[in-house]
Amino acid sequence: MISSLRGTVLVASGSTVVLEVGGVGYSVQVTPAHASSLSEGQEAMLLTSLIVREDSLSLFGFAGADELRVFDLLCGVTGVGPKSALGVLASVDPASIAAAVATEDDAVFRRVSGIGPKTAKLIVLQLAGKIVVSAPVRAAAPAPTPSNGGNVVAALVGLGWSERVATQTIDEILAEDDTDPSTAVLLRLALARLGPQQAVGGAR
Repeated sequence: MISSLRGTVLVASGSTVVLEVGGVGYSVQVTPAHASSLSEGQEAMLLTSLIVREDSLSLFGFAGADELRVFDLLCGVTGVGPKSALGVLASVDPASIAAAVATEDDAVFRRVSGIGPKTAKLIVLQLAGKIVVSAPVRAAAPAPTPSNGGNVVAALVGLGWSERVATQTIDEILAEDDTDPSTAVLLRLALARLGPQQAVGGAR
């Protein structure tokens, strides 16, 4: 089993990297983004997964342990081969894959070329509870808001509103005003919309 390679990059093009290790050139399949991050003539280290078939030996390479772990899990899903698994990782990072599985959002996988609706559902079902990545993954969350919005959401939660209500209110205000108001202005607008009496009375 070849679990990692360290050597000189001879070729880094498309989704293929050729790494020279001890005078031997290993052809490794990677994501296009990974290949573009490598420079020919420089040293690189890849974590690898060796896929053995009756008529071939194929190496797939990854920049980190999370990518390799998710790749191996994807390959264990019915109907997902190594090339399809690499295609998923080329489109979706490990943390987003973990979040999609946690929230049962198979739409993330249906957007990947070569992954149909049935396979997308199987990915969510068969990977449930199995994916652990280095960075903590938060379950379903609204679209990210600017830092000022995040600060005001935290303030509103501290005043008694639920995070869902606070976030929805801030998102609505920011959607109507594209000037990115300051924290103080945003808090004032949010309180005016929610009703200041709720700040004392508890969650709405």
